[in-house]
Amino acid sequence: MISRRNIRVKVMQLLYVLESSGDKNFFKDPITQLQKNINKTNELLVYLIYNLTEVIRYVEIDAKNRASKHLPSYQDLNVNTKIAGNTILWGLLENNYIKDAFIQYKCSSMVNTELIRKLYLQLIETEEYKTYIANQQRDKKEDKVIVDFVFNSLMLPNELFDEHIDELFSNWDDDAELMQQLVNAFIQKPGNDLASLLPEETLSFGKLLLKTVIEKNSHTLETIKPKLKNWDSDRIAVLDMILMQMGICELLYFETIPTKVTINEYIDLAKSYSTNQSGQFVNGILDSIHKELLAEGKINKVDFKKKK
Repeated sequence: MISRRNIRVKVMQLLYVLESSGDKNFFKDPITQLQKNINKTNELLVYLIYNLTEVIRYVEIDAKNRASKHLPSYQDLNVNTKIAGNTILWGLLENNYIKDAFIQYKCSSMVNTELIRKLYLQLIETEEYKTYIANQQRDKKEDKVIVDFVFNSLMLPNELFDEHIDELFSNWDDDAELMQQLVNAFIQKPGNDLASLLPEETLSFGKLLLKTVIEKNSHTLETIKPKLKNWDSDRIAVLDMILMQMGICELLYFETIPTKVTINEYIDLAKSYSTNQSGQFVNGILDSIHKELLAEGKINKVDFKKKK
């Protein structure tokens, strides 16, 4: 499931583009752009699943090609196609949400068939695959294990596959870890609904956060500047300023998010996406602002566990 942290990253990146462009109207509608960026994440997920199914199903193409040789050998005529009937594979292929998404995102027009073939040829040489097809019985647990192996141990570590995805999706680097988690969730439960991966509440949070940070830009900057002391605000990393502004907005205007959660989230994002010193810097500034706002009675939080 796409978390609030993932959404915060999307908002942060969009704000960074706006700030770096120097044009507040760079996007005609930032909220719409955020939705487009999130849709791109959905497309990436669907395309990864599509490639996974194509690698597994390539055994059928291989069997057909080998059988159609002018002088096929016994091995050519007896390719083991057990994996083509894999229960996880067919759970994915028969998932209406996924089937519709394959068509919606035109996955077949993007796929690199030669890369699929190479991944398949690599697969059939592995001990994991040979062990799998050696068992003539159908075992759902084994079906999961081999699909997991194809995706996590064969596709993701493959440099050519990584390059292919990176060429098509600029968000691959940022979303790779999330994508791995989500594809693995589908391997465990291939009948999952794609729409359930992004709850409306989480999407609404992202849109409101983006809108609030843009609208409260002047106010949050004025809140931060007195805390910078000897720091020149113009020389502070742009991303650090954006993260602090986002954090202040959450502290002030998102009453169901505990202050500790907010501060920890933005410290972590600063460590992950900004400079080596950013985590400590953002921590110090947000902690100071938090204490001041609290003393002034400007932070009013609702117990999110009790809120109906």
